[in-house]
Amino acid sequence: MHTDTERCVRAVRSKDARFDGVFFTAVLTTRIYCRPSCPVVPPKAENMVFHPSAASCQRAGFRACKRCRPDTSPGSPEWNVRADAVARAMRLIQDGIVDREGVPGLATRLGYSTRQIERQLLAELGAGPLALARAQRAQTARLLIETTPMPMAEIAFAAGFSSIRTFNDTVREVFALAPGELRARAARSPAADGAPRTPGVIALRLPYRSPLNPSNLFGHLAATAVPGVEEWRDGAYRRTLALPHGHGIVALTPRPDHIACRLSLTDPRDLTHAISRCRWMLDLDADPVAVDEQLCTDPLLAPLVEWAPGRRVPRTVEAAEFAVRAVLGQQVSTAAARTHAARLVTAHGVPVEDPEGGLTHLFPAPEALAGLDPESLALPRSRRTTLLTLVQALADGSLSLGPATDWDEARARLLALPGFGPWTTEVIAMRALGDPDAFLPGDLGVRRAAGGLGLPSTPAALTARAARWRPWRAYAVQYLWATDSHPINHLPA
Repeated sequence: MHTDTERCVRAVRSKDARFDGVFFTAVLTTRIYCRPSCPVVPPKAENMVFHPSAASCQRAGFRACKRCRPDTSPGSPEWNVRADAVARAMRLIQDGIVDREGVPGLATRLGYSTRQIERQLLAELGAGPLALARAQRAQTARLLIETTPMPMAEIAFAAGFSSIRTFNDTVREVFALAPGELRARAARSPAADGAPRTPGVIALRLPYRSPLNPSNLFGHLAATAVPGVEEWRDGAYRRTLALPHGHGIVALTPRPDHIACRLSLTDPRDLTHAISRCRWMLDLDADPVAVDEQLCTDPLLAPLVEWAPGRRVPRTVEAAEFAVRAVLGQQVSTAAARTHAARLVTAHGVPVEDPEGGLTHLFPAPEALAGLDPESLALPRSRRTTLLTLVQALADGSLSLGPATDWDEARARLLALPGFGPWTTEVIAMRALGDPDAFLPGDLGVRRAAGGLGLPSTPAALTARAARWRPWRAYAVQYLWATDSHPINHLPA
């Protein structure tokens, strides 16, 4: 996109927010970079150059605009559509893997050498993994500076900087303000979610591209919530988070132009990872206009899309957790699946304290479930075998599910496990791995909705018809599911 100068100029002049995060506008005369929707008067075309990432702008010597704050724009939807090495690397970097394991750790997870990864990222994004991670550290530091009373020295190390001097220099270089000046500016503004600041709680806004329909997104998360791990309280979806350095509790509230996010963390070093997981779960980096335009090319599906545009795919914070829950939900009702999951949580989950609500546990990790006594599970014998085989594969590493996972390889490994058929495999690909083209032609709800619309209702015929919906078939599933009156399609009262 950033190489198409004419198209970029048109987007900047029309202040098109759809392109925020897709490319960045760097102004040669002011040495400032902005998001395309920046409210200031657009510069002359000859003074604009375009970059694919904030890190690329910073690497070229530009600093962030104080008006539009381009570092806080939604992430590029491209990384959630593609499954190649660059896209998987970007998902891992956004998850904070470079800060925790360095570039060698990133390369190892992808199965490439560090030199190959650096070359590919530099060619496509104009910045290597260290520069991309540095830009993310700067954004994390800004959030901590503006939303917490933490001392600057603690913020520096919590954001991933190796020294206070590097922290100070980076903040000045990226934002043209010292850390203390950033905090002073934030003190003159209201809290990010419009509520008073609470000690120990980080309040921020999660941006997204409009439109966003919260009904099926939050309705699905609330209706399938596992007691003790998730809940709907006071208009917010709340859940516990297992994080690299500790645990956390997040409350997510839909607003007209953003998602209000309140995070309570045992270790502030987990902020980047927690934000990444929340954005992933709510599918906030999607491009709803591109999705809906493609789905509307089918005249039978178009009325559903036009009636309630902007549906997202409700995902999960941990792929392994969802895989376990998918097995527990095989051929049973939503309520029964919640009951089975709640029993596992009570018996094997790590207890946590929640002063603001009713959350009690973290969902148990595969390692905690690997030694399960089969007789303790109130499941059919075949389902017990499926569950125990899955958690053993996840625990010993023979099955890997996460941001770096190759979607096709994961499908093949899942189908090789006993008790895994197309439905379970595809729902994991859709909601745990984030494949936007995952499809469930055999799902009863999908088939019933398709028949009601005049679409083919047999799996083979529906798959053939859905070829025109690619690569967004997972979103088509959301629109088809939404024709039902099931609680997953409605915000709780």
